[in-house]
Amino acid sequence: MRGAVIHAPGDVRFESLDDPKILKPTDAVIRTAVTCVCGSDLWPWRGLDETTDPHPMGHEYVGFVEEVGSEVAGLRPGQFVVGSFATSDNTCANCRNGFQSNCLHREFMGTCQAEYIRIPNAQGTLVALDETPDEALWPSLLALSDVMGTGWWAADAAEVRPGSTAVVVGDGAVGLSGVIAAKEMGAERIIAMSRHESRQKLALAFGATDIVTERGEEGVARIKEMTGGIGADSVLECVGTSQAMSQALYSARPGGNVGFVGVPHDVAVDGEELFYSHVGLRGGPAPVRRYLPDLIDRVLTGRIDPGKVFDLTLPLAQVAEGYEAMDERRAIKALLKP
Repeated sequence: MRGAVIHAPGDVRFESLDDPKILKPTDAVIRTAVTCVCGSDLWPWRGLDETTDPHPMGHEYVGFVEEVGSEVAGLRPGQFVVGSFATSDNTCANCRNGFQSNCLHREFMGTCQAEYIRIPNAQGTLVALDETPDEALWPSLLALSDVMGTGWWAADAAEVRPGSTAVVVGDGAVGLSGVIAAKEMGAERIIAMSRHESRQKLALAFGATDIVTERGEEGVARIKEMTGGIGADSVLECVGTSQAMSQALYSARPGGNVGFVGVPHDVAVDGEELFYSHVGLRGGPAPVRRYLPDLIDRVLTGRIDPGKVFDLTLPLAQVAEGYEAMDERRAIKALLKP
């Protein structure tokens, strides 16, 4: 088969790879329907995460079951499945508590920008649909495997409630998905912090009520001004930088909550400031598997359409162009078709 391999910053190639095989009886192999480039893939592309040797890329996927291991029940060849970027057995104590992304047998996916994928912990990770969905729904179902599930987790961790005010820091695919989540959870006011017109328009289409273009201290001041000097009930931090975290924490009201889902890079939180702020802070890798059944239903019934974050579609063979377009902000998120 063929798939994406990163060799160095700015150097992703479409190369021949070994076909995935069942390595453990709990594995499955799927044929990729669609995959994509994630904003977090840009960290190694930009050299901010070290690449010590060439390795495959990608952690978002939907596809068709090709083969299952001897201990996998409930899945059969031909089924269309949606999974998570973090695999889970869905039975351990952490999974039962709703934190499948911290499963005791967790493995992070990292080979999904390819024609075929091995899925560890397949029975607990994959959700099979009753029938193959219309191809027009594939992008939205793909979004569930990470960005929509992560945006949902950001809103959940920030404790968005009906009638509340939510602020979304970050206008990438996760932030835009966070807008959808805040809307679905009943937020009355959703303030999207964005400087990019195309992303602002999508945020408004997804349910944002206000756009704030300022960043840093100016952004915090604008949020305070808009909330009577108090701050927001819930803030979704969807970037992972020090500035974004600071902006999120200072934008929340005393007693408010911040859900942080951007993979942290050089982020440090002052314990004393957090102590006196009375702001709650929760985040981490999204427990996507917890939300999949509900989110799949919302997509299939037309209630949400997170696939709109894909504003560039390319053949998988042109995966490098997807990285370049996202790095240069010519695209929010690149969809890849094998």
